[in-house]
Amino acid sequence: MDKDFFKKIRILDAGMGQELLARGLVSKGTLWSATSLINEKYYQLVIDTHLSSIQAGAEVILTNTFTTRRVRMEQNQVADRFHFANKKACELALKAKELSKKNILIAGSLPGQNDTYTADMRDKNIVENNFSEQASILSPHIDFFYLDVLSSGREIEIALKVTQKFNKPVLVGIHIKKNGKLPSGETITEVVQKYKNDSWLGVISACVSLEIIEKTSDEFKKLGIPFGFKANLWGVEEPLPVHRFNTAGFNEIGKNPNITLGKRDEVTDKIFAHFTKKIIKNGATILGGCCETNASHIREIAQLK
Repeated sequence: MDKDFFKKIRILDAGMGQELLARGLVSKGTLWSATSLINEKYYQLVIDTHLSSIQAGAEVILTNTFTTRRVRMEQNQVADRFHFANKKACELALKAKELSKKNILIAGSLPGQNDTYTADMRDKNIVENNFSEQASILSPHIDFFYLDVLSSGREIEIALKVTQKFNKPVLVGIHIKKNGKLPSGETITEVVQKYKNDSWLGVISACVSLEIIEKTSDEFKKLGIPFGFKANLWGVEEPLPVHRFNTAGFNEIGKNPNITLGKRDEVTDKIFAHFTKKIIKNGATILGGCCETNASHIREIAQLK
């Protein structure tokens, strides 16, 4: 693909997991969106959710693989469906592209491989094997990898080592806390300067609040590479790693993370677009939504191109 793709304004899709739940998905344990890949009755729901973003103006959709990481599948006793679920996510994204008849790109969502919103400090070989196993399934079906909500430079380094083997470019999505740093304590600038290489298409704030995105946009602008965001609309500015499996029994969070994190219903599509316009003025070109955003938000920001 064109390495300069994100140098002009591009529209990413809306959040997948929360939208599936809003449309009727019932999560199995803490599998969240991965439930839709191991239960055939939800396949059309995934396709329709992809299509809603495409029809709203998204030029890139992500594979529904945020919770098909090995750890989460094992915790929910469906590890035998790991390969199947990751491949199925690619097939459903490709089917949505075909039905849309639009020349969109498909990004392989390669998430942090342990808990969300916290640095993965496990043995490096374990982390690398987890990334490699998932990336190998996604690679044949995608245009580029999206490192989805990574929380440390160490994870980025490991993920890049893996993705380079597949000769695919990478959009790097880093999670940022309200102190303006990654959960690892590293600054945005430190991480980009240390780990950026020729495979990078750009870097974005991944599943981050509007307030944090605005607060850190000046730092992103100074990096000299395409930047932007996938903003969440959680009810808290700084989400905690709530997706951790509850060994004591079924966790209410498994039904819907917004039980714990809440949601910002007051951020309408118009308000989201007004916010986006401010970040565009500061140089952002990569625009999209994460948890609790939907096609209406994407439709409004697509009109800003």
